Amino acid sequence: MVTYITRRSIQAILVVIIITFLVFLVIRLLPGDPILIYLSSQDLQTLTEEQIEAVKAQFGLDKPLVVQYVSWIGSLFRGDLGISIFYSQKVSTLIGQRLPVTLFLGVIAFVFSHVFGVIAGTICALKRGKWIDTVVTVIANFGITVPSFWMGILLIYFFGLVLDWFPRFGYVSPVVDIIDFLHHAILPVICLAIFPIALVTRQTRSSILEVTRQDYIRTAWSKGLKEQTIIVKHMLKNGLIPIITLSGIGLSYILGGSVLIETVFNIPGMGRLGVEAIQSQDYPIVQAIVLLTAIMVVLVNFIVDITYGWLDPRIRYG
Repeated sequence: MVTYITRRSIQAILVVIIITFLVFLVIRLLPGDPILIYLSSQDLQTLTEEQIEAVKAQFGLDKPLVVQYVSWIGSLFRGDLGISIFYSQKVSTLIGQRLPVTLFLGVIAFVFSHVFGVIAGTICALKRGKWIDTVVTVIANFGITVPSFWMGILLIYFFGLVLDWFPRFGYVSPVVDIIDFLHHAILPVICLAIFPIALVTRQTRSSILEVTRQDYIRTAWSKGLKEQTIIVKHMLKNGLIPIITLSGIGLSYILGGSVLIETVFNIPGMGRLGVEAIQSQDYPIVQAIVLLTAIMVVLVNFIVDITYGWLDPRIRYG
């Protein structure tokens, strides 16, 4: 087990290093000059070439790409994410303000989607062929195909404009007002969770149906064990292994979907900050957001792999 954890840790570190190189290179291949975009809000015509070069030197953009990359990596080891070109603030400060917003909504959507998806999928498997199985399966198929931003617009129209049940945009911190936070968070969380719910529901249904055909389940029934015991201790524990794999995919979708959802609902989260940074070609912010997102996804996948051993004792790591 220790050998496996060490090997997976090394692989995770290599993945993060490769991601840092790719995001650093790709963002600089985009057309346009971030300094010219930054200076466009001022009177660009009055600035001399020397003054423009001085601004580039201020943000370290006058150096060769290799030197910029090495300097950025060195700063990361010191805990310095750089200075935003557009906001002229520390990137760590900006992300520190936006990250809790994305995490609050993302964690709620993640937990809600998996709890609800597992329950719905289990019911469908146990009621296979019944009307509830058909209805939930159709809804799950719809949930997989529907675009989250389109669903967000529909929810805003019906529940925000027509019915006026929920706010159409904005965000309130749960630290300030938990009730108002929930009121604002319901529609965005639904949009973030709809795809993971559908995915987990379908996978849970398939996994439970496969588990019910196993010999140990028939043995448990023959022993006269309670239905609740069989479902929880035998069916779910063995049938949830594929669901654990999907949790990594679900988290990736939620983090990626926050970019669209936060834009649609005008939520000041990390996803919206990333969109603004890409539009202004704010290199330090884009690099930091992609790096943090990659670290979170890699960490979740690492935890998922380790969890296999607990869920299935037959799995042994060399």
